[in-house]
Amino acid sequence: MLNIRVYGILFGENKKVLVSDEYIRGGYYTKFPGGGLEFGEGTRDCLKREFKEEMDLDVRIGAHIYTTDFFQMSAFNPEHQIISIYYFAEALEPIRAPLRDKPFDFDERELRIYAEKRETETFRFIDWDQFSAEVVTLPIDKIVADLVKTSY
Repeated sequence: MLNIRVYGILFGENKKVLVSDEYIRGGYYTKFPGGGLEFGEGTRDCLKREFKEEMDLDVRIGAHIYTTDFFQMSAFNPEHQIISIYYFAEALEPIRAPLRDKPFDFDERELRIYAEKRETETFRFIDWDQFSAEVVTLPIDKIVADLVKTSY
């Protein structure tokens, strides 16, 4: 089964890069904001919806960066093949969601969400000088991080 994911690369001040630190089913993952494409939805609309749901943030979706061009099995379901699509995203308003200074800095509210849903997330910006493939967890994100770092 194909699982289509859509992610955004959002730059902050001084070319800082937004990442999501997620605690999912006992595992820690640093990835780009985004999520799963829903039936009847276009990829750009999916990414807008994901930013709104996860960060209460309206974004403009920019240029396409990358679409997976190799086989990638899902980290969560070995019967799923992942296809990830990446775009640049631009915040259309100030970010109101809490931003963290360090990875996986979950507060009590986020830990309660984890207890209920078995997943939770926080967001932070990474300085451009610190940004690389090593700061993200997922294999496709690593490719995109390298592309962004060497091309922009």
